[in-house]
Amino acid sequence: MYYPYMNTFNQSMTTPSYVRVFHASPDAPAVDVYANGKLIARGLNYKEFTEYLPLIPGKYSILVFPSGTTTNPVINTSIDVMPNSNYTVAATGMLKNIKPLIIPDTASPIYPGASQLKFVHLSPDAPKVDLTLPDGTILFRNVEFKEISPNLMIHPDNHTFELRLAGTDKVVLTAPNQLIKPNQYYTIYAVGLVKDQPPLQIITALDKSSY
Repeated sequence: MYYPYMNTFNQSMTTPSYVRVFHASPDAPAVDVYANGKLIARGLNYKEFTEYLPLIPGKYSILVFPSGTTTNPVINTSIDVMPNSNYTVAATGMLKNIKPLIIPDTASPIYPGASQLKFVHLSPDAPKVDLTLPDGTILFRNVEFKEISPNLMIHPDNHTFELRLAGTDKVVLTAPNQLIKPNQYYTIYAVGLVKDQPPLQIITALDKSSY
């Protein structure tokens, strides 16, 4: 459940940038998220995103609490929001050592009819992986936990993506029916756990430039 955006963030005529929060910590409870003391998300569950929130460029304090509490934040960090920029702030790792990861979502130019992908490895117990197509074509190579890939242009289609142990043909996860539409911007996230629950999973999410 998302808390309505607080209009006090956007009282200036300055063009805002946009930030969303992604709960990717597999054993953490639902959380509430505050930016500069304002509640921007309530009851955010594992694998959920907030909407992109418009923020005037500047420095923001981000606090993340177990939902319904306002003491002992599990994340206490700050983010410098630059002009004309988009970000995802991901809660990563296991609860005992949860950390924020700031992921730039600002788009690169693409050819008309193409689409843009990037890949972010957020599975705490997974080794380095390659993201491939079923024919073995490597889209992103040797990506480790909390690493953000470069952007890649791809032909739009209903793709099947595979996670393989880096440098090998061993497939650890297959994600069929990932619809990549033309002229859109996506991030593919690997979340979950290899050796425990919740299981390893791929989430394909639209970035702000697609909206």
